[in-house]
Amino acid sequence: MTSRPAHIAMFSIAAHGHVNPSLEVIRELVTRGHRVTYAIPPLFAEKVAETGAEVKPWNSALPGPDDDPEAWGTTLLDNVEPFLADAIQALPQLIEAYEGDEPDLVLHDITSYPARVLAHRWGVPAVSLSPNLVAWEGYEEEVAEPMWAEPKQTERGQAYYARFHAWLEENGITEHPDPFTGRPARSIVLIPRALQPNADRVDEAVYTFVGACQGDRTTEGDWRRPAGAEKVVLVSLGSSFTKEPGFYRECVKAFGELPGWHLVLQIGRQVDPAELGDVPANVEVRSWVPQLAILKQADLFVTHAGAGGSQEGLATGTPMIAVPQAVDQFGNADMLQGLGVARRIDTEEATAEALREAALALVDDPEVARRLKDVQAGMAGEGGTRRAADLIEAELPVRQA
Repeated sequence: MTSRPAHIAMFSIAAHGHVNPSLEVIRELVTRGHRVTYAIPPLFAEKVAETGAEVKPWNSALPGPDDDPEAWGTTLLDNVEPFLADAIQALPQLIEAYEGDEPDLVLHDITSYPARVLAHRWGVPAVSLSPNLVAWEGYEEEVAEPMWAEPKQTERGQAYYARFHAWLEENGITEHPDPFTGRPARSIVLIPRALQPNADRVDEAVYTFVGACQGDRTTEGDWRRPAGAEKVVLVSLGSSFTKEPGFYRECVKAFGELPGWHLVLQIGRQVDPAELGDVPANVEVRSWVPQLAILKQADLFVTHAGAGGSQEGLATGTPMIAVPQAVDQFGNADMLQGLGVARRIDTEEATAEALREAALALVDDPEVARRLKDVQAGMAGEGGTRRAADLIEAELPVRQA
């Protein structure tokens, strides 16, 4: 541990699933007396400032959380090219923002490529805060290489790698882009070990699982279970991939006619409630909900299986129906199903009948309840926010008082 308060700089992108997991860790570091700066686009400035961190705003070219998810395209290169382009245009902004104010340690989300470049330029340690699964021994051969085999053969794929190489080299980094983005020297993993595929093959000298870092979320609002509701089900596809009116209509059919059930349906900002048609009185339609507050009272969670939602479901002991939409959500859905606490139903198969059948099988199954309690117990021992802060302090350079 350092002998005096340090300047710790955190870097992330404007996405709920990447910012939210870090906030309690940042709050804890500030409470311990460290000066924490947080480089984030203005959309999240207020949320970050509430932790006590100093906001270093920068302008991003990435699609925002309220933009149409189709802006991300459909192919692997569609998904990764914007991150590189954004990193290249962000780096000069961040260099200027930190001119004469270099930190002792860099913390960064896995998507923040400029953070690792800056740590190299400043000669300070960099620690990744991963909000989702991490690479295991054999990941490249089993997942990355097959996934990239075809794109790497295309002119577009080769141009992407050439641009990435050139950007790294002009900043004094000779590392290949693949390990640069996927193999940090040190990573604190903000998910429970239970959600990590092949956890037994993860290098514990690099990656430390601390589980959910959830704090006081009362500022997000409260929610009260309606009188007479025998079962409460929350449906949420998160904040980005919410443009699924057909799926929401199936949810209304599945749960709107079940006696004693109350449905809380979060539809995001991409869908007009009118698209749902006539909604029964036991269905509560919202564009946004205080998710954790509801899950503490819910009997079932229909989720896209994002890392944040998955671990909130586990932390509250809520059975889940996982309807993955993108990226790591498919793997998370499989992990939840493998734990025996969820059913995976892909979007095209998520009919009212399938949803209702899975729901009725999950909510009153004592074996599901037992497994959820076992997972909760394991998560409780991972340390959460305080352990994350301890590990970050352990990476601070030793300095003279």
